[in-house]
Amino acid sequence: MKKLMLVMLSLLLALGLTACGSKPEPKPEDNKSAVQKIIEEAQGMTLEELAKKAIEESNGKKFYGVGNSSRGKSALPLFIEYLKTIDPNYNMEFEWQQPKNNKIFDQLSADGLKDTGTFAMTLIQDGNQIESKMVKTGVLDTFIPKEWAEANGTTPDKYEGYLALQTLNKVFEYNCTGTKTYDNCWDFVAEGEHGLFMGIDSEIVGKNFLYMLTADKYAGYLKEAYDKLSAEEKAYFEPVIKSVESDAKDFGLGENGKYALAWIKLWVESYSEQTDDGPICNILVDKSATDQFGLLVYSKLRSVEESDSVSLNNVKVAAYQDGYEGIGGYAYCHYLFVTDNSPLPWTACAFIAYMVETVDGFSAWGKDMGGYSSNPKVLAANEEKYHHSTGGYVDGVNTYDAKNDRGYEWWINTGKLVVEDPVYCAKVAFTVGSWIELLTKYGK
Repeated sequence: MKKLMLVMLSLLLALGLTACGSKPEPKPEDNKSAVQKIIEEAQGMTLEELAKKAIEESNGKKFYGVGNSSRGKSALPLFIEYLKTIDPNYNMEFEWQQPKNNKIFDQLSADGLKDTGTFAMTLIQDGNQIESKMVKTGVLDTFIPKEWAEANGTTPDKYEGYLALQTLNKVFEYNCTGTKTYDNCWDFVAEGEHGLFMGIDSEIVGKNFLYMLTADKYAGYLKEAYDKLSAEEKAYFEPVIKSVESDAKDFGLGENGKYALAWIKLWVESYSEQTDDGPICNILVDKSATDQFGLLVYSKLRSVEESDSVSLNNVKVAAYQDGYEGIGGYAYCHYLFVTDNSPLPWTACAFIAYMVETVDGFSAWGKDMGGYSSNPKVLAANEEKYHHSTGGYVDGVNTYDAKNDRGYEWWINTGKLVVEDPVYCAKVAFTVGSWIELLTKYGK
């Protein structure tokens, strides 16, 4: 019965979801909303030009923003101070909301029904739902700042994709007070292992990570790592790989898709669900957590305070160890959008440009390791300012290797992060996603 259901899901996908992952066709000028027309004009302006427009539009008014990150509340005062350098008489009140339990999509959808919305813009994660619920439905509009595009070697009209404020990483870390080591990503789904991980239904980017494993590139990483295992280790995984081989074919996955499905199955059926990444970090850095591991936001290590039982020396980042094979974790983005019924669209565009084009604008996030600006110029200047590659140390001795961030390029390439692609996630959400739902319902 389960098999029949999966086949039917695949057929429905082929018939009805072909266009789900594709970008919408540009709207004719007459069909563009008032906000979209402003965005089109704004994409040809510098930050300073946008700032002047924002001052004219929002002086004396109140700006409402909403986001998955609470740090928008820290970035807005810096933006206002920047506008005051242009006009000392400028003043704007603001409120930043951070909905819990993934309610941001419901909140934005409801606000989108108004002629003029409450929220001017959003900082949002979960590429799959952004693609299907926000952009395809016309709730959110993409704005690509001119100087950001130039820093990335393109122009706003030629850039394809959504505007990311930053890429964040979640990485495999393990307590090293014992003798156990993890030198292959298949070790994390080996017999008896139970990694600490936020539930995939409580933080959907974790589910997107599993979706992305089935993409050819990342399935290839898993196959390469599998090939490095001993014959004894392969003997444990081989029956699982064979059991999902037909599913991989039904879903139209590539030649290594069965390795991805096997890893996903073993992970979903074994991980120890936790409420948040902070508690996971607190567990792993304690000397009592011998031989435990987790998959968690890298930047959580920033707040560890040394004590008799707690130390950063008690934990290792798996991908940093010599000889490690396979994926080191996954990456997802915080995306920036203007609401299609924004009450202050010029100010929203200026604020977005400020965050992605200046070090000060990114500072609310850039002060921590594990978060990488989408602007290469800001990325480089941010490292020069905060020294994440040496754990924040300029002088003196830093003995905490786990805190020495190898940087964006290292993580994407050498660290083999599994990077979220909104279009791909939306494409496989119905097939692979439904299969994972069955695993979580009946497999654990």
